[in-house]
Amino acid sequence: MLDTFSTPTDIAQEVAMRVRQRRIEQGLTQADLSVRAGLPISTYRRFEQRGQISFNGLLQIAFALNCMEDFKLLFATRTWATIDEMLDAKPTKKRVRHD
Repeated sequence: MLDTFSTPTDIAQEVAMRVRQRRIEQGLTQADLSVRAGLPISTYRRFEQRGQISFNGLLQIAFALNCMEDFKLLFATRTWATIDEMLDAKPTKKRVRHD
């Protein structure tokens, strides 16, 4: 599970591991998934090995694995579990345009 103390590299590798697990669950080889996602096999292998891929490439993989719903939570609007959490939250600053 991802925690707040993970580095971006750690998180990228964790995501790559999850994608690998999903690929295997669906009975796909690396070559199968790379073709489905429209990516070169070398790009896909680098992703599984090092977690390195463009955001667009990650979206293509998610689409090929039928996981696009997972991206709906990325940077989603914050929700609170209690009223106290909401009251403690810092208000967002509105940008003001000065002409």
